[in-house]
Amino acid sequence: MPLVPPRVSRRHALRVLAAVLALLGLLTWWLGPFGDQELRGELTFSTGARTGVYHRYGQLLEQALKRDVPGVDVRLETSEGSRENLQRVASGEADFTVATADAVAQYQHDKKPGAERLRGCARLYDDYVQLVVAAGSPVQSARDLRGKRVAIGQPGSGVRLVSERLLVAAGLDPTLDITPVSIGIDTMPGELEAGRIDAFFWSGGLPTNAVRELSERFQIRLVQLGDLVEPLQRGGSAAGYYRTAVMPQDAYARARNTSAVTTVAVPNLLVTTEGTDAGLTELLTRTVILSRDRVGREVHAAQLVDLRTAIYTQPLDLHEGARRYYRSVKP
Repeated sequence: MPLVPPRVSRRHALRVLAAVLALLGLLTWWLGPFGDQELRGELTFSTGARTGVYHRYGQLLEQALKRDVPGVDVRLETSEGSRENLQRVASGEADFTVATADAVAQYQHDKKPGAERLRGCARLYDDYVQLVVAAGSPVQSARDLRGKRVAIGQPGSGVRLVSERLLVAAGLDPTLDITPVSIGIDTMPGELEAGRIDAFFWSGGLPTNAVRELSERFQIRLVQLGDLVEPLQRGGSAAGYYRTAVMPQDAYARARNTSAVTTVAVPNLLVTTEGTDAGLTELLTRTVILSRDRVGREVHAAQLVDLRTAIYTQPLDLHEGARRYYRSVKP
């Protein structure tokens, strides 16, 4: 009597195939030619606008990774900002990115595709929300923006998210009470200088080069936003990631502010997905922490990356590879 092979369910077959593909992916990362155990492969890092802090941070991190993990080829991709970054990582278009915690929380709240797969590697530096106007502008608070032409960031940016929330907290309808202009930090300074907008919102580390360079050729002033923190924090679960912060007067030494400016800050997170190789994630997390001072010479906000707080990546669970790194350096 001929032997009849056992029937294999479709579900079981798919599970076996997934396991094989996962193993092949692991071997692709870990095994180079002739069995070399050096980590090899390519990763895509989604950054931000070319003149923004995210992109410069990505460039410097790429240089650090070339020293620490020479077998890994890093490709940087510019983006509109946090929200587009999250979509790229969640969909597999990018492997790592930086995004603000409020944007992450909103992405989860909206149940966007792949939201459940997102994981944190490190809490980085805080972004400071900056409302920039010409020095002679009558605008003294966000409430004074009524009727003004205001750049609020591109649709895929974290700037758009926080600027619209701030306008609502100030009692303004972002679509009716201002003339919203959907541009990013690469064009905001030039538009203000040319008089085509009256103000722009920016959210980034201090100082942001594009704002600093504008202050050196055109008289600007930063407008306080501290009076909006309390109403902003009442705006739902994602709003819990905002805090009061102070921009020192010398953050932009050429700006026409006579004192420090109170504003809103939100933490940035280094983000990947649960499927990213644990060994790669461990090494990248290590490079982020150890390159802090070197990167911080050009991106001053990076100096605020702290091993003691980097592990707190809420609202994201910590990636296992990052957890492995933090355990290895735990005193």
